[in-house]
Amino acid sequence: MQDSSRTEFGRGFARGGTIAVAMVPVAMLFGALAVQTGLSFAETVLMSAAIFAGASQLVGLELFGQHVPAWLIVFSIFAVNFRHVLYSAALGRRTGHWSEGARAFGFFFLTDPQFAESERRAESGTLLSFAWYMGVAVPLYSVWIGGTTLGAWFGGMIPDAHALGVDFLMPIYFLGLVIGFRKRPLWLPVVLSSSAASVLAYHLVGSPWHVSLGALAGILYAVVFTSSSEEAKP
Repeated sequence: MQDSSRTEFGRGFARGGTIAVAMVPVAMLFGALAVQTGLSFAETVLMSAAIFAGASQLVGLELFGQHVPAWLIVFSIFAVNFRHVLYSAALGRRTGHWSEGARAFGFFFLTDPQFAESERRAESGTLLSFAWYMGVAVPLYSVWIGGTTLGAWFGGMIPDAHALGVDFLMPIYFLGLVIGFRKRPLWLPVVLSSSAASVLAYHLVGSPWHVSLGALAGILYAVVFTSSSEEAKP
């Protein structure tokens, strides 16, 4: 690795390490819930290592114990993870200088905090290098697996994680990511429209489809009103 790449990786690692601290309780929550659902210690850790997507992993846990068809589990997880399709489309314009192999490998680590940090870096006018991107990814991935391992190991000591309310950590975590973009144009209207559509879809369609439908509503609002404001300019 060249000196410039080492420097970039180090800067990304420092940033990723700071964010990773907040992921510890969520990762431990997943590990604890997984073993309580019936997964073995090895299955729990392997799931985090192979999937690396907290929200969809929690959705999978909810469905695994209900004896539902496999296709329904796949589609439910797809509904939750559809936002990653949007993430990759948004970052695709930032990573045109990467090789195809680097993009294929790097996008495996495209989680919510990874996307948020990458967008902030790109918006600051700094080139989104692969070395910096992986510097952020390594501590996030390592802490997620490590937290899952701890949660799975000690999860049996928690009689009921839901009763303690620790499952509420995930919504708080996502709310923090959303607030981080509050200075963007149309931020509040987009958030409100997406939230309203998500709540409505939850009652009319059900979970987990309300996640994707809420996201699409926010995108549609942004596209329509951004286009309208551009047309109104002289």
